[in-house]
Amino acid sequence: MSEAQFLAFQNITAAAEIFVYAGSLAYFFYPFLRRGRERKRNIEKKVLIVAAAYLLLSFAGMVFPLGRWLCMVLLAAILTASSGYLGMNPKLCFLLLLFFFCLQNISRLMAESLFHVLAMGFVWKQTRMEIIFRNTAAAYSIYILLTVLIFTAMLRFLRRRLSDCALEPDVREVCYLGLIPMAGLLFANVIGRLFVAVQGNEVFQLYVQHPAFLWIVPLIAILFYAGIIAAVASYCRMAALREEKETYFVKEQQLRALQERMEEMDRFYTGIQRLRHEMKGHLTNIRGLAESGKYAEMEQYITKMDAGIDAFALTVKTGNAVTDVIINDKKKAAEKAGIKFQTEFAYPQSGKYDAYDIGIILNNLLSNALEACEKISGQERYILLSGRQKRKFFLIEVKNSFAGEIEFDRKTNLPISTKRQDISIDYGAFHGIGLSNVKREVEKYMGDLKISIRKNDFDVTVMLQERSTGNEYQ
Repeated sequence: MSEAQFLAFQNITAAAEIFVYAGSLAYFFYPFLRRGRERKRNIEKKVLIVAAAYLLLSFAGMVFPLGRWLCMVLLAAILTASSGYLGMNPKLCFLLLLFFFCLQNISRLMAESLFHVLAMGFVWKQTRMEIIFRNTAAAYSIYILLTVLIFTAMLRFLRRRLSDCALEPDVREVCYLGLIPMAGLLFANVIGRLFVAVQGNEVFQLYVQHPAFLWIVPLIAILFYAGIIAAVASYCRMAALREEKETYFVKEQQLRALQERMEEMDRFYTGIQRLRHEMKGHLTNIRGLAESGKYAEMEQYITKMDAGIDAFALTVKTGNAVTDVIINDKKKAAEKAGIKFQTEFAYPQSGKYDAYDIGIILNNLLSNALEACEKISGQERYILLSGRQKRKFFLIEVKNSFAGEIEFDRKTNLPISTKRQDISIDYGAFHGIGLSNVKREVEKYMGDLKISIRKNDFDVTVMLQERSTGNEYQ
């Protein structure tokens, strides 16, 4: 192989390596670019943008002496600035790039040791330049192939671990997760500068002067990778625990609110009993006003009685005190907002359902339906609720009008919350966690949760199966 052929081989290999890394970066970003049921064409555009940005800067670095670090900084700046279009958190975008560059560099450290062994074995012992060029090209090909194989294996495993948790880091978490990859990058840069160093007429080669580094450097690189995986696993566990805590907090708030409403219902029924006892006196007063001919005063008296009776009116009766309270509350809220509310809900006759479980499901579904309807203007707003028992199954369906698009989480298949605010007793406020609670209650009954969207109709169907636990609230 001549020198010109060897140089051409180096350029072709470098270009091929750039394309491989560009594809790897797009592959690494893909799970975080895909948002629920987004169109495939939109995702492909985002993937092409990520790959094109890497290709552009890498080839620019070959043509102009930009330097590897400057190319990395520019790529991070471009993709982070484009994170809004990509549908990503900019901090997540920066963190993924940090992981990618670290793996890219430490994989080179791992492969460099083998390349040195190969080069010392059958490259530098040759005397003819043609053979030296040929053997160097062969050894370099093995080095590139090994680097790519190590890099893709590490990247694939890391992507799988990152995809297992909802990665939405804040600044503090980025610092925590980015500490090890940043240290790995700096370590790789220092070792890279020490591989071959020229001082005057002397050439310093790290692995020649210090053969022990042939296994120490790859071992340190492996430890950096293990540290990254451990940090990500720790973050995922903390994120899962935080989500679990939030979920249980919301459920606790829901139960507390239901219990408070049940206490109000106790007072409500006490008021009804008191009204019944007072009714005889009211009728006596009305009779006296009628006999005295005071018809105007009698009309005012009856009007006041009507107002008092209306305060105790339940327009919807389901057969259970808990569901009576919830549905009537939501119905009043809907009518106050000018939303059409229809219901055909009958509490299951079977004693194998817990009223508070069903109450949590109804609360969340109806709160979400009210929230969706309140955002609509210029079209019919409605909520349809049905609940019926079919043999050993109890079906709850809530259908409502809505406008706009809904993003679905790629793992849970639940709508992604568009609101992140303080959790309060208004358990409809934390939309995403509310639906997670619905799903949790459904799973307790080995049931199913189905969400369907047709034009401007949002339909949620919950199926529960009977279980052995009795219902003390029946």
